[in-house]
Amino acid sequence: MKKLLYSFLLLASATLFAQKNTSTKFAVANDVVGTVDMFTANHKNAIQSTRTFKSAAELPQNLKKFSFIADNGLVEYKLKPGQTNIDRIAVSDINAQFGFPKDTPVLIDGYEFTNSDTLIFGDILNKMEAVDYNGKKSGIRFNKAIIS
Repeated sequence: MKKLLYSFLLLASATLFAQKNTSTKFAVANDVVGTVDMFTANHKNAIQSTRTFKSAAELPQNLKKFSFIADNGLVEYKLKPGQTNIDRIAVSDINAQFGFPKDTPVLIDGYEFTNSDTLIFGDILNKMEAVDYNGKKSGIRFNKAIIS
């Protein structure tokens, strides 16, 4: 009975790890991914202008590559001159920190980032941990994509 319960809990937790957090609203500035919460909490003085898109279908051509994170819409920020020095890291570099191949998917609030060249603002990399993902010990998950 314990084995059955343990198996169920393991399956349930793996499913929860991959679920998208529907409250996360992503933002992009200079082709680098962040969250709206991150910008409003930490970088509101660096924002020059804002464009909000309500769905992936509305995204202009230059943002189509981010359609996979536009479930709740997507905000494009233009940063003021001289304000582009926010820490950023490539998905491949995150994988290198964990000793994984550079093309290993990274999960941020359940959204799967598969392009190893995608840049992510360092502010959203909170609570990093390696997880079993698609049957392999090779996924990296970030929860609560905001740093306070």
